Amino acid sequence: MNNNVKKLVLAAFFMALGIILPFFTGQIPQIGNKLLPMHIPILLCGFICGWQYGLVVGFATPLLRSMMFGMPAIMPTAIAMAFELAAYGFMTGILYRKLPKKNYSLYISLVGAMIVGRIVWGIVSVVLYGIQGNAFSVQIFLAGAFLNAIPGIILQIVLIPAIMIALKKAGVLREYNAEKV
Repeated sequence: MNNNVKKLVLAAFFMALGIILPFFTGQIPQIGNKLLPMHIPILLCGFICGWQYGLVVGFATPLLRSMMFGMPAIMPTAIAMAFELAAYGFMTGILYRKLPKKNYSLYISLVGAMIVGRIVWGIVSVVLYGIQGNAFSVQIFLAGAFLNAIPGIILQIVLIPAIMIALKKAGVLREYNAEKV
């Protein structure tokens, strides 16, 4: 099968995961949304399929989920998440391609993408809240981007590199990481 077709199929798989995973964590409201389940497949998509697929899947997934199920609410949440997750997919793909193929590069790419994505979310949220006539304060940013997200951040830092290392050991990633940016 053609490498682009494989990437397209994988990208669709990651989008489906991004749509489905929140149903599982949503059963535990106290922590469910703090686990950031939609973020995991988007970050993996950027690593495995590349920045182009990560960008598109990241942008489309929260919007599609919002249109299908009404969650997250389209304004401002799904729109802000679309830009945030697009940044995640883009940054993991770019950083992982540019850095040496060492395990520490997974962490650098992941943390770099998480920081950039949260900054993008904050900037877009300022604009969207302003359109709605609401203030988006530093406290809201810190709570949404970091404090409330700590369980999800920890889960991502533990789970995503473990998945990537397992896929590398299994020899699955060689063909997907062939091209350079």
